[in-house]
Amino acid sequence: MAFFFFLLLLLLLSPAAAAASWPPSPGFWPSSHVRSMEFYKGFRNLWGPQHQSLSQDTLSIWLDRTTGSGFKSLRPFRSGYFSASIKLQPGYTAGVITAFYLSNNEAHPGFHDEVDIEFLGTTFGKPYTLQTNVYIRGTGDGRIIGREMKFHLWFDPTKDFHNYAILWRPNEIIFLVDDIPIRRYPRKSAATFPLRPMWVYGSIWDASSWATEDGKYRADYRYQPFVAKYRNFKARGCSAYSPAWCQPVSASPFRSGGLSRQQENAMKWVQSHQLVYNYCWDNKRDHSLTPECWH
Repeated sequence: MAFFFFLLLLLLLSPAAAAASWPPSPGFWPSSHVRSMEFYKGFRNLWGPQHQSLSQDTLSIWLDRTTGSGFKSLRPFRSGYFSASIKLQPGYTAGVITAFYLSNNEAHPGFHDEVDIEFLGTTFGKPYTLQTNVYIRGTGDGRIIGREMKFHLWFDPTKDFHNYAILWRPNEIIFLVDDIPIRRYPRKSAATFPLRPMWVYGSIWDASSWATEDGKYRADYRYQPFVAKYRNFKARGCSAYSPAWCQPVSASPFRSGGLSRQQENAMKWVQSHQLVYNYCWDNKRDHSLTPECWH
């Protein structure tokens, strides 16, 4: 019997078993085709300047009971590849949102577009949830139609920096983690796809009313400050001021966009192993408002 358990342990520790808990290689790494930039060459503080510091190319932003903080790109874009390496705070972070996203909410208040990567804070012993979301012409809080897909990551995002990216083209949006596609949102109609220029943002803020298990657990400021660290900023694409012939960036080996078969396989692995919520599968949602789910 002891020998049997020894063999079982060897099997669990084998490279094949380890590989089973990690996505297959995507075969293409779009981040390697985009140069990093210094923070102040591409971004500026938007709010909470006293809760933001830059040291050796790493930007720290934090939330305490007084305020959070956020930053914004200097230019708006109409397409592009946007990424940052982010390290999250361990421990109790319920109610806290750490975000990296595209938006035009300041240009179109109450009627804006948004593409989100949001880390939903958690309680002791539970993993962070990475939420991806797409809004089109949102009409204000409570009336925005979210298109959320949520994931648990295959690594601990508090241990080290990992790269998180949004690739936005006129016909698709692709979310990537360490160059592995986790979600592709294709354009199926103009009504369900963001087409107006957007800026790049990052922020940390208190969303206790919904962030962690639908508001069950709230921010606890005994654990403040809640700190998020960003570095390796990348933004390459067609700005709102680029000429019409500006070619959108691709996330795949193909200039026409889309994903290679190897990238598709990596994304399928993530969605079969790490996906914890898909708005299209939610029977409580009114899917007449999200026709892309069934068209």
